Amino acid sequence: MSPPSANNMEEEKKADEVATTTATTELLPSSPAKVLANFVAPYGPNVHVSKHPVLSHKLSILRSSSTSPSSFRQALREITFHLGYEATSTLSTKEIPITVPGTSHMDHIDATGSKLSDKVALIPILRSGLGMVDPMLELVGNATVHHIGMYRSKQCDGTLMPVQYYNRLPKTCDVDVAYVMDPLIATSATIISVVSILKRWGVPEIHVVSVIASKVGLSELLKYHPDVKVTIGTVDETLSEDGNLVPGLGDAGDRLFGTNEEDDEHLVHPSKRKRTMSMASEIES
Repeated sequence: MSPPSANNMEEEKKADEVATTTATTELLPSSPAKVLANFVAPYGPNVHVSKHPVLSHKLSILRSSSTSPSSFRQALREITFHLGYEATSTLSTKEIPITVPGTSHMDHIDATGSKLSDKVALIPILRSGLGMVDPMLELVGNATVHHIGMYRSKQCDGTLMPVQYYNRLPKTCDVDVAYVMDPLIATSATIISVVSILKRWGVPEIHVVSVIASKVGLSELLKYHPDVKVTIGTVDETLSEDGNLVPGLGDAGDRLFGTNEEDDEHLVHPSKRKRTMSMASEIES
């Protein structure tokens, strides 16, 4: 019998490859045309809602009534780090020269590294936003921190009006990107006001980082500030008549610092503070 020719061997090889490919295709499902990211943007390209399973697990800890203040702070820290990692993915960098130690510990290798080139400011909204500062500073250690204090005042018609009581923004804006941090976006009136303040200050790019937002509040924020970027952990569909998230997570500030709003608020008003002082004087006398 004559040995097979080179042409015959090539044809047999191609036939084997086709058969292998066909068998593999039958066993394995076809790859999707596009790999889905952990973040999706149901409200537009500037809004990113996390779909990460670990963050969903941490959110349940944050929501739970049985979570202690210390565990609440820890969960908020971990969630903020995750959200901040994604929110800072669009920051600009520049190349810098670096040296890398060699295996002999005496030699050094010249290389090229990267350094953040954007000037970043962190804007926590007092007081619950304070719990998000440290994890963000772990990501962008050179960022400046400027505090803005806001509270919601109930009007005669039942609407909640944001009132600014503290502002430590410098006179001159020297910032490329500002990250506004607040665990909750309910009616979004507070966030809308803070973003307006930052725009008047002169910030060219604003990014809101929040753990939970209401569907209505998020839509309102985008209506007034469609250019603002938003990174959030999840969206709650329901907003109560009092303007609170349902299910939400309760009062973030009280849970963060282990305080009770009723115990604190009655001492804030000057008239009640004077009354308390006069009662103390009567007791002493």
